[in-house]
Amino acid sequence: MPKKNDHVDKLHLEALSDFRYRLRTFLRFSENAARGEGITVLQYQLLLHTQGFPGREWASVSELAERLQAQAHGVVALVTRCEEAGLVKRKESTADRRSVEVHLLPAGRKKLDVLAARHISHVADLAKVVAVVSSTQLREM
Repeated sequence: MPKKNDHVDKLHLEALSDFRYRLRTFLRFSENAARGEGITVLQYQLLLHTQGFPGREWASVSELAERLQAQAHGVVALVTRCEEAGLVKRKESTADRRSVEVHLLPAGRKKLDVLAARHISHVADLAKVVAVVSSTQLREM
């Protein structure tokens, strides 16, 4: 890792620029894809993260907040909007009554399946860029 006053060579700056460009392109694609399905990109991410934990088909509000890097009260509002849209439902946890589980409804599952399928090839392309940048060009920094 370069020190504060170290010069970063042009090749590394080009690699970082390309990575940031491709990341932003992916994020723009994701925003547009979600909008095309009638939801926001945050709603898509919430739907996705309900399915992101092995061995179960739900996520707690606190887990969703962590995955979305958001405050719990903001996630509660997002869950409420998703509930009103018929995408998810809340259930009181049987294991911990202080916790709320967020489960997909069939309409949410349908939107998630469509969007996830559209994202897979884009994620694979982004992963290739990350692999190239991290393994060949930035390792020398």
